Amino acid sequence: MRRIWKLTLALLVLLGLAACAGENDAPPLYALGDVERISQSEAFTAELNDLEEVDADTAFALYRLGDSGLVREDLKESAVLRSAGATCEEAAVLVFTSADKAKTAADALQDYLAGQMESNRDYRPAEIPKLENALVDLRGETLLLVVANDLDAAQNALK
Repeated sequence: MRRIWKLTLALLVLLGLAACAGENDAPPLYALGDVERISQSEAFTAELNDLEEVDADTAFALYRLGDSGLVREDLKESAVLRSAGATCEEAAVLVFTSADKAKTAADALQDYLAGQMESNRDYRPAEIPKLENALVDLRGETLLLVVANDLDAAQNALK
């Protein structure tokens, strides 16, 4: 009987440890500095001096977050670099007040990308594959958007 009790207790301890390990395996949140790291990689065809910084107010309007029911105060901070016009390339980290707000913003970014594809289909058709393969990644209350020529290079810059 003692042996069964010890085995049961050992099994419960192992299950408890496994459950805790799963919680700690969540990917880390994105940081504002990740945008700079991506821009320093080989991800973009645009030169660094061709990328312009966008402030949080402009990002809120650019990504039409208000159309999704968000208010400007939901966006706590951001780092956005985007092409000055030659390409559709951009990288953004957006930090929201909650994971729910970030999820809403992720949906808005998908709409933004669809609009970019529509408006660039005839104007800059070479940019469409970049937009189709864009990365929108949600981690907690942070959101990453990358539209790049070399998405692998952008992702490697984040490792």
